[in-house]
Amino acid sequence: MTTQRIPLCMTILAAAFATMAAAQARQLTKKPAQPVNTQAEEKIQQVEVKGSSDAYNPRRDDTASKIVVNNAEIIKYGDTNVLDVLKRLPGVTVSGGAVRMRGLGAGYTQFLVNGERPPSGFSLESLAPDAIERIEVMRAASAEFSTQSIAGTVNIVLKKVVSKASRNVTVGAGVSRGLVSPSASVQLSDKVGSMSYTVSLIGSRNKFEQDAPSIEESFDLTGRRAALRESAAHNIGESEALNFGPRLFWTFAGGDTLSWNSFVNKRRFSMTSERRTKVAEGPVVPFPDSDSLMSSDNESYRTDLNWVRKLAGSARIDVKAGASYSRDGTDTRRIAFDREGATALNSVNITDADEIGYTTTGKYSAPIGEGHAFAMGWDGGYADRDDGKQRRETGLAGAFPINSDEDFAAEVARFAMYGQDEWTITPQLSVYLGARWEGIRTTTSGNTFATTTSRTSVWSPLFHTLYKIPDMKGDQVRLSVTRTYKAPSTSALVPRRFTALNNSVTEPDFQGNPNLKPELALGVDASYEHYWGEGALLSASVSMRKIQGYTRRGLILDTDGRWVALPVNDGDAHTRGIELEAKFPLKAAMRGAPAVDLRASVSRNWSSVDGVPGPNNRLDSQTPFSATFGIDYKAGPLTAGASYAFKNGGPVRISENIGSYTSVRRDLDLYALWKFNPTYQLRVAVSNALGQDFISDSTYTDSFGSSRSRSIYPGPTVARATLEAKF
Repeated sequence: MTTQRIPLCMTILAAAFATMAAAQARQLTKKPAQPVNTQAEEKIQQVEVKGSSDAYNPRRDDTASKIVVNNAEIIKYGDTNVLDVLKRLPGVTVSGGAVRMRGLGAGYTQFLVNGERPPSGFSLESLAPDAIERIEVMRAASAEFSTQSIAGTVNIVLKKVVSKASRNVTVGAGVSRGLVSPSASVQLSDKVGSMSYTVSLIGSRNKFEQDAPSIEESFDLTGRRAALRESAAHNIGESEALNFGPRLFWTFAGGDTLSWNSFVNKRRFSMTSERRTKVAEGPVVPFPDSDSLMSSDNESYRTDLNWVRKLAGSARIDVKAGASYSRDGTDTRRIAFDREGATALNSVNITDADEIGYTTTGKYSAPIGEGHAFAMGWDGGYADRDDGKQRRETGLAGAFPINSDEDFAAEVARFAMYGQDEWTITPQLSVYLGARWEGIRTTTSGNTFATTTSRTSVWSPLFHTLYKIPDMKGDQVRLSVTRTYKAPSTSALVPRRFTALNNSVTEPDFQGNPNLKPELALGVDASYEHYWGEGALLSASVSMRKIQGYTRRGLILDTDGRWVALPVNDGDAHTRGIELEAKFPLKAAMRGAPAVDLRASVSRNWSSVDGVPGPNNRLDSQTPFSATFGIDYKAGPLTAGASYAFKNGGPVRISENIGSYTSVRRDLDLYALWKFNPTYQLRVAVSNALGQDFISDSTYTDSFGSSRSRSIYPGPTVARATLEAKF
């Protein structure tokens, strides 16, 4: 099926390129109907607008290392999912819906929206790229944001202030395996006196169909196969997403400002699945065949008021207060059959979770003395989450139905204080000193477990320095020393059981652990950067993290004979990494070169966990090697380009008994943009042009033998065309 779907998308892209190229050729060869003033034309052609090379550039001039991606780069490939944007950024990888830096998953990378942590249950897939103003990638922690960022921080800033009236409308559709996935967005911006506003409405629908095979094997100590199961699942599903974002901004006399920012995200997902299991060797399973229908609704709301008061001497106070609400509901209906094809299980599982939260932040900043930019502030929040689960089974002959109601509540209160001073000692040397204290209290209670309270607090000193080498224009070095941490998620603390249909050592139940402690990390980052032309950069960076109280997945066999996975703290871990990056226009290296921009990055990561024996000892799911390469070409109204992202995998030894294998990932994305006039433009793109699949592979080994489970989830190739209008 892979070989059938690629040519369709490639043909669409090729046709678009051919059409645009032909139109461009006709435009370039078209003779003028009237005489042309050659001297006037030459004068017009010589007019070129350039930004000053001394203009502020956060990537180059901020003391703490930061990469900023603007809106033009974000929407370049016409993505409807922000995860597709993030996978192309240097040093960032995406796996299983999780954003990773330095190859580290499992929550080591902090994700923020407008500088704040989104509510529990918030889905990255609900954020539309069209609503994003910029993406900030911070490799080392700063005191202003939470230090729950062992690997780094990705901050997504939504569109806010407008400088002029605009009306943007986009309509698009994606095609994959004959299924059409439409999308549309409308953005209105204007100013009325001292007030400006922006309203955005973005909607999309995505359909998919896939066959997902899996195989499970077990072997005895001699290597002889003792069991073999083969399963085939056929999945059909669709998702719908709606994003609404009204924003108002007032400017008062004296420079004070007040802004009201809100967003609404709604997402609905449904999938039907037919799974058939064949036991070729070994013991039979209780439910070899099953049909299921799963539907989920996710909605989140966020609103905040932000007041900025200007004081004497360039000082100012920045205060924000916000409230959020989120709801997650899932309905899973499953019918399972025995070996004779008779109905052996008919169950309904309904989960519903509501969370309401309140946040407040404040910041006082002022210049102190010569070259000092001092700031201090607070960051607090409270969240109350209620979660319920109902399980209902139909009584069948020979079976004992399980009917249960589970409820739990969680309260999370957090508060942080910080201070920071960025000191420009000389034009070549700047130093950042910061400190942040964060405290978190989590209380969980339920009808199936005892009430527990977890308290954590972390003191984080932070240091950054930037040195611009004299007499070497554009050359500079950075050094950062930070203390960061990773707090356990609420779901990891709640001792509630999630059961697997065919429980086994490679398909266990899951249960939280209320005794989890935060992981603490000491980090060192150093880099060398060379800016050698307009838009040209070469950089090399190294990093190290020492993690105390590393959390890994444990596996136990309970008294009922069921395998249960749970998170546990287990010793120390160490990570090391190297990142190389280059980006430049071709004309910076070759005089008279065409308008081609090139970019590339390479990341190599190592890690080890103390006390885990044998080879392949590294952190769970860490990406050891990743690389990106991109090219953009512009000629008149045509802009085209490609992005290739490579992510290596390999075996991982999670513990003495548990191992996993991460498959290699190759993502090739292509796009072409044709600007008909200042109002209309057409964007055509192909994502996952190589049709790469997602592979899950896990192993378990003990004194009796070994077991292995491997599943394949096809990755669709999608061709998308989007018509964009700006008024």
